[in-house]
Amino acid sequence: MKINLANIKKAKKLLNKRECIAIPTETVYGIGGNAYSDTACKKIFKLKKRPKNNPLIVHYYDLKNLEADCDLNNDFKKLYKRFCPGPITFILNLKKTSKISKVATNQKKTLAVRFPKHPITRNLLKNLNFPIAAPSANISTKISAVTSSDVKDDFGKKIKYVLEGGKSLIGVESTIVDLRKKPQILRLGGLEVETIQKILKKKISININPSKISVPGQLKIHYSPGIPIRLNVRKIQKDEAFLLIKKNKINKSNYYFLSEKGNLKEAAKNLYTTLRKIKKDRYKSIAVSKIPNKGFGKTINDRLMRASKF
Repeated sequence: MKINLANIKKAKKLLNKRECIAIPTETVYGIGGNAYSDTACKKIFKLKKRPKNNPLIVHYYDLKNLEADCDLNNDFKKLYKRFCPGPITFILNLKKTSKISKVATNQKKTLAVRFPKHPITRNLLKNLNFPIAAPSANISTKISAVTSSDVKDDFGKKIKYVLEGGKSLIGVESTIVDLRKKPQILRLGGLEVETIQKILKKKISININPSKISVPGQLKIHYSPGIPIRLNVRKIQKDEAFLLIKKNKINKSNYYFLSEKGNLKEAAKNLYTTLRKIKKDRYKSIAVSKIPNKGFGKTINDRLMRASKF
């Protein structure tokens, strides 16, 4: 993708003034602000109507930038070398000397960190003197944005600037792995758990429904299009949209397919766009056919399960 340096310059100027902007990443769009600034981080929470106990993910350009803020361990270094920049977020211990805003961490001694792959946001990060705190660009509990128009639909003129970056290639949030002690998956996402396990050569436990929220994506109600969702449905009700994993011979106007041939990675990429389209098409509820609970299917099922709690 061609990088528009004038756009980068405008984004940088606003961030330096502790304003919030929308940034593109390979997973979803984010609402970004200076991670060292309490003012900027407070604005993020206010814009998203986000609970204060839900910490922010902080985006870095590379290891050199991160070393000032966090303690780096061997498991982290292995995963960083293999997957970064990419759709994985790490929970690490904060250094006492870190300048990260306590608003971003909710006063915790840990930090969720990521190295986004999107070339435009990487260029922006390279030209800043601080990392960017950036949760997904959506109102809390609602569907994440995967295009600049999604951001504008949700926030209108409340966002100072949307840095254009095309459609997000992965379409679901990053996988979150806690590396402070024994590795643990805290959010399913754009990188499969099995792939992470292969690099670490150890079994990783999955804890995506804790009693206490510790990272983004653990809210019981999340990713909702704002209408009821029924899961594992065989027979749909009248006037209900039907969401299927792959195209079949029946092609009714209320049938929505996530993938041509049932490719789970493609289905995950199309999930949020399809949910938004169903809502825009004015359906009052969504029925979802059974989705294989493997690979990216686990991520899709996690998102739909949380969305169904609407």
